Amino acid sequence: MNLRQGLVWGVGALALVGAVVWALWPEPVVVDLGAVATGPMRGTVLAEGVTRVRDPFTVAAPIAGTLQRSPVEVGDPVTRGETVLAVIQPAAPVLMDARSRAQAEAAVTEARASLALAETGVTTASAALAQAEAQLTRGRSLAESGIIPQRMLEDLETAQITATQRLAAARSEVDLARASLVRAEAQLIGPTPGGETAPGDCCLRLTAPHDGVVLTLADPSERPVQAGEPLMTLGDLAELEIVVDLLSSDAVQVAPGMAAEVDRWGGSGALQAVVRRVAPSAVTKISALGIEEQRVRVHLDLGAAPAARPGLGDGFRVFVRLLLWQEDAVLQLPQSALFRHGEGWAVFRVRDNRADLVPVEIGRQVEDSAELLSGLDEGDSLVVFPSSALEDGMAVAARAP
Repeated sequence: MNLRQGLVWGVGALALVGAVVWALWPEPVVVDLGAVATGPMRGTVLAEGVTRVRDPFTVAAPIAGTLQRSPVEVGDPVTRGETVLAVIQPAAPVLMDARSRAQAEAAVTEARASLALAETGVTTASAALAQAEAQLTRGRSLAESGIIPQRMLEDLETAQITATQRLAAARSEVDLARASLVRAEAQLIGPTPGGETAPGDCCLRLTAPHDGVVLTLADPSERPVQAGEPLMTLGDLAELEIVVDLLSSDAVQVAPGMAAEVDRWGGSGALQAVVRRVAPSAVTKISALGIEEQRVRVHLDLGAAPAARPGLGDGFRVFVRLLLWQEDAVLQLPQSALFRHGEGWAVFRVRDNRADLVPVEIGRQVEDSAELLSGLDEGDSLVVFPSSALEDGMAVAARAP
């Protein structure tokens, strides 16, 4: 073998060794990168809420009767004291069974007989009074002549007064018997054909107790109603509030006067709101997953004028972002870079294309960021969404955008 052949074999051996080393050399892990940065941070609570008219008015039937077809519809504007909301006419008499009708007819016959008897009593009392007055007239003439004593004249005067009172009592008996007859005849009144009401009997008209619009209507059709039965609900859409049911662990961080933003309400931009009241007690509710949760009701006032939220009405679903705290300059890192390490947290910091495991201490956490208290410096590159295969000291390469 000459020198030239030796050189060829040497170069070939080196190339083979290089190829083997290249094949066995571990490839860098492709990762997504984030960074430690200083910026504004705010803590929020995001919850689903429902709009509601702050002071709704429920209109109820004050009496029992027949409600005529509603003159208003849902969405109609109403004016206090002017707009007629409902018209209630007296209820029609009910049908009587055979026994009740026979008893009512007997009562009418009895009342007529009583009236006839009372009228006979008036006739008798009138005759007695006429006789007493005639006797009194004769007695006064005889007393003036001295034919009868004064005592007998006094007896005649007493008899005349008694007869007058008996006539008055007899006439009262007639009035009483006539009223009893009317009452007995009223028991025989039945429902009129078609349910019409006699002229002069109609009607009670209910007017709006407040300015606003009709929010709900129980039933627009004509129907019988009972006293106290709800007919409709009124409200002023300019006075909307938002009701949010928060988890009790979130509600303890909320206080009256706290600012909030209303998103995804259907219009452009976010609406501003302010917490007005936080309920002092929680209620148990079952979540969609069947888990019992303690929920606290929070009421918020909308700061936007009605013209800035067109179309937003009562019972609409919105999403509320409650602002718990806010700072302008906070050292923070992506939450997706954090993972549990022992009893604390850690991240993979990228230096010289290698991933170094670094324990960190974090503070407050928000939706996608966490406050960094110690362990890293501003500008450090971090691996976000680290895989379980990534280990300390491994070579990494940034994923191509």
